Amino acid sequence: MEIENILHSAWFVPGTIIITCLIFYKFILRVFFGLVIIPEDKIGLVTKKFVLLGKQELPEGRIIATNGEAGFQAQTLAPGIYFWKWIWQYSIHFQPFTIIPTGKIGLILAKDGRELETGRILARKVECDSFQDAEAFLKNGGRKGRQTGVIAPGSYRINTLLFEISLTDMTQIPDNAVGIITTLEGKPLEEGQIAGKIVEEHNKFQDVDAFLNNGGYKGLQEQVILAGSYFLNPWFVLLEMVKMTEIPIGSVGVVISYVGNEGKDLSGAEFKHGNIVERGCKGVWAEALGPGKYPINPYIMKTELVPTTNLVLNWASARSESHQLDKNLSTITVRSKDGFPFNLDVSQIIHIPSNEAPKVIARFGNMMNLVGQVLEPTIGNYFRNSAQDSDVIAFLGTRKERQQSAREHISNVLEQYNVSAVDTLIGDIVPPDTLMKTLTDRKIAEEQKTTFEVQKLAQETRQSLEKETAVADIQKEIVTADQGVLIAERVAAAAVKKANGEAEKTRLLAKANAEQISLMGNAEAEKILAIGRSNAEAYKLSVEAMGDDNFTQLKVMESIASQNVKIMPDILIGGSGDSANGGISGLLGLKLLEQLDAKKPVKRTEKRNFDDTSQD
Repeated sequence: MEIENILHSAWFVPGTIIITCLIFYKFILRVFFGLVIIPEDKIGLVTKKFVLLGKQELPEGRIIATNGEAGFQAQTLAPGIYFWKWIWQYSIHFQPFTIIPTGKIGLILAKDGRELETGRILARKVECDSFQDAEAFLKNGGRKGRQTGVIAPGSYRINTLLFEISLTDMTQIPDNAVGIITTLEGKPLEEGQIAGKIVEEHNKFQDVDAFLNNGGYKGLQEQVILAGSYFLNPWFVLLEMVKMTEIPIGSVGVVISYVGNEGKDLSGAEFKHGNIVERGCKGVWAEALGPGKYPINPYIMKTELVPTTNLVLNWASARSESHQLDKNLSTITVRSKDGFPFNLDVSQIIHIPSNEAPKVIARFGNMMNLVGQVLEPTIGNYFRNSAQDSDVIAFLGTRKERQQSAREHISNVLEQYNVSAVDTLIGDIVPPDTLMKTLTDRKIAEEQKTTFEVQKLAQETRQSLEKETAVADIQKEIVTADQGVLIAERVAAAAVKKANGEAEKTRLLAKANAEQISLMGNAEAEKILAIGRSNAEAYKLSVEAMGDDNFTQLKVMESIASQNVKIMPDILIGGSGDSANGGISGLLGLKLLEQLDAKKPVKRTEKRNFDDTSQD
């Protein structure tokens, strides 16, 4: 219990002080000194209850006082301390700051001010510190109603007694998009114009007053805005977003402008199907747009795509190209000379040069009109006329020639329309069923006849083949025999040639040996002859020098010495007398020479040669 009393006492003292201060501010300072404290995050909206001296009533039609009149005061109290705002004369209402979040803008509606001019829906901007100075707004001629100016994201001290703030999103233009602008304020459009001309220095329609002061027009605008974020006043502009105009590769975009000045016709005197003007003027532009993306306002300009690659158009019910220009074309039905109707498919390939595209559009308006007004009747009528000059069978048989003729005819026609014809192709030709059955039966009969003839020919060929096969088999044996005979003849001839060769070889060898032996014999004989002659000369000279007896004895002794001949016989017969001794000695010497010659081996050839030589 004691602790509770202590706590109660501890809280009682500060609480008492606070309550005392509030009573002091509320009743003493506020009443006697008119003290007002405005917090840092608020402003004070002042309402004056009465005026002690002077005029008390506001002018007629006004609700905000600017000269001290009783009523809502234009001037607000910023954060701070103020005196002489007695509670019995002034009512102070604390108002939070006006916060404009990021991504938003604030639209201003003035509850007081001058009346709007006739024909205007927005009040022009006056100098008032972004609507934070209400007194300056009213004194500078601000008008009541919706304001042209907006406030950007931020914090503002705005008198909400005068201005009503509404938030709206900033305008976001995504990539590859175009913002089409229609203004709700401005001068009326000139006669004959469908959109306001481009004016400068209004920052993409964000500065409404600059747009209006520079003579901007009310309504659809020629100028567009591209991707980005904008502070656009929705009370001033209506925004429509469209995709950028894309010109694909292989095409050009011919621009038809509905706005601009009347330009000089550039098409020439020979072209009488519309005006072709320079870029920026009203009419068909002579310069086509190449492949790419362009920020074009589709309400004031029209872009017609013209393919510049080869374009295929099919007159066939079951086939259509991706460009869909031939979606309304169908198989051509023609009637032949003999009265048979039949169908045929046709494909036409055309090419439009990029420099001729504006003329094509100026003449026809678009590519579908070109197909419907020129190509369809030209090609259809040509083949109908061509079919009437021939029966069905002949038409089928002369397809190639008719295709070539169609190519030349259609090419000449399309040149007059600034279109090049690349080729004309005839597809399926479908004759009547009854005629097709007749043709089929005839063809089957012809094919059967051909088949029988082929089979007959095949049988004849088979018989001939069998005959030739038998002959070939016999011929094989004949050839084998002939080849055997030929081989035997060649073997015999080879043997004869071999024998002749051996004989010739032997003869040549014998002849060579004989010649060799003859040459050797002659050489030996000449040798021996030369030796003999030399010896004879030597003997002759020796005999002359020594005498017959002495030379003979000398030779005898030389032979005995070289051959180891026994000189002394076992029986010696003696004699007397010099003549007898001389005769015996001579006989004895001859005998010894014979023995010596007998011991020497003499070859038969040498002996023969020697004998021959001796005979010579």
